[in-house]
Amino acid sequence: MANKLTDMSKIRRAIKFHCSGKSKVFISQYLSLSRNTVKKYISLFEAQGLTLGEITQKTDLELETLFSHTTDEQISPRLQNLYDFFPHAEREIKKVGVTLYRTWEEYIQKHPDGYQNSQFRYYYKQWGKKVNPVMHMNHKAGDKMYVDYAGKKLSIVDKDTGEKSEVEFFVAILGSSQYTYAEATPSQKKEDFIASVENAMRFYSGVPKAIVPDNLKSAVVKSSRFEPTINETLADMADYYETTVLPARAYKPRDKSLVEGAVKILYRRIYACLKDETFHTIEELNQRIADLLDSHNKRKFTGRPYTRLELFNEIEKDKLSPLPVQRFEIRYQSFATVMQNGHVQLSKDKHFYSVPYQYIRKKVKILYTSTTVEIFFKYNRIATHTRNYALYSYTTITEHLASTHQFVSDWSAPRFMEWANNIDPVVGEYIFKIIESRNHPEQAFKSCLGILSFEKKAGKQRLINACKRALDFGAYSFKSIQNILENNLEMIKDETTDNAELPPHNNIRGKNYYK
Repeated sequence: MANKLTDMSKIRRAIKFHCSGKSKVFISQYLSLSRNTVKKYISLFEAQGLTLGEITQKTDLELETLFSHTTDEQISPRLQNLYDFFPHAEREIKKVGVTLYRTWEEYIQKHPDGYQNSQFRYYYKQWGKKVNPVMHMNHKAGDKMYVDYAGKKLSIVDKDTGEKSEVEFFVAILGSSQYTYAEATPSQKKEDFIASVENAMRFYSGVPKAIVPDNLKSAVVKSSRFEPTINETLADMADYYETTVLPARAYKPRDKSLVEGAVKILYRRIYACLKDETFHTIEELNQRIADLLDSHNKRKFTGRPYTRLELFNEIEKDKLSPLPVQRFEIRYQSFATVMQNGHVQLSKDKHFYSVPYQYIRKKVKILYTSTTVEIFFKYNRIATHTRNYALYSYTTITEHLASTHQFVSDWSAPRFMEWANNIDPVVGEYIFKIIESRNHPEQAFKSCLGILSFEKKAGKQRLINACKRALDFGAYSFKSIQNILENNLEMIKDETTDNAELPPHNNIRGKNYYK
């Protein structure tokens, strides 16, 4: 096993003491370091030919790079081959099913005289600390997308009034490649949050296996260590995209360290560039963010020879699930009781939608989007309609109505005309006259229904004759046809002479009454 490294802050102080003339024994006792360790790092300091000023200016990471190995090790081709292999090993480990032991086997096949498994693991861990302080969390490609809002807000300025409005800064990052997405959004409300998560997946052109949000209200209704309650709309969106939501544990910063680290980097690479610029719309702001974000994703990782975009295209893009063609539509819900006429009211639009008549007086749940309205009773969907925004209007599916109601709902002038003409053109003409005589066609529908029903009650021919007689007299009403049929007047032939006798009738006195 390789020797462990000493804390660089102690090494820095040891070199300062040495340069000020302190003995190695004093330095060893004062810093609680072994004398051999003190000798080793002082020797390395002198061998590097550095000055105390240069040591003071260097960071702990830079000192560790200088002093992590002996001079012989630093120039050893064997060690150099190992470090050259580590970027490839890191990319491989991100793939599903690949372990560190398997990458060591690949390394030892290429370099039979290389380091054994224990030293390979040790040096890999040390290399990981240099290039990525949280690299020990090995994220598999296509597995998780972390999302969060930055603590600091951005702003837009109204062009007319000069009023400044704050907007949120949304950040998403894929765990494996650390490919980052960011945008400005009006708020952290449910609708804006879900739109931002969708925009991130559309940016990645794929869906991860899980979305990891912080415990904000738009994502988690009630946090819990064991079973957090996910916002119902967010859960619907996850179902639509065939993914899942795994909220970060409350008060566990390591669960979301990746996205918080991304936020810190974007503070430097995006916020710093925006502070002196003014934007009048959120679209202008997002266009500028997109340009800066593109530069960020094309910038090489610290200590690694590749960028986030290159790593994404190489190991993660193909591991994401395909996107649905249509975007997710947020569903809202309300509750209503089915009215006696078989309709429920969507209170937001003041519009009425039909349900099967069997659910009259039942309480139902209405789920609606911008385009559709779905009605549920005890988890069963009983009706689906296209959303209609007309106030106080009805959307009715005929099959939902009771049989008697279905018949009434089909009443129309063309239907009555067709029915009448099928009996006889004379009946058709009479029905047309009745409909034409009313101010509104619907006023004549019941009269038409009553007249046409005489076909079964009195017979087809009698109805035809009655309509002929009524047409001759210009009497256009249900009562006219009823009187003609009740008194058999349709059987009397018309007389064209002045001496034509009136037909006998109870209401007609006759000429003998006046003698």
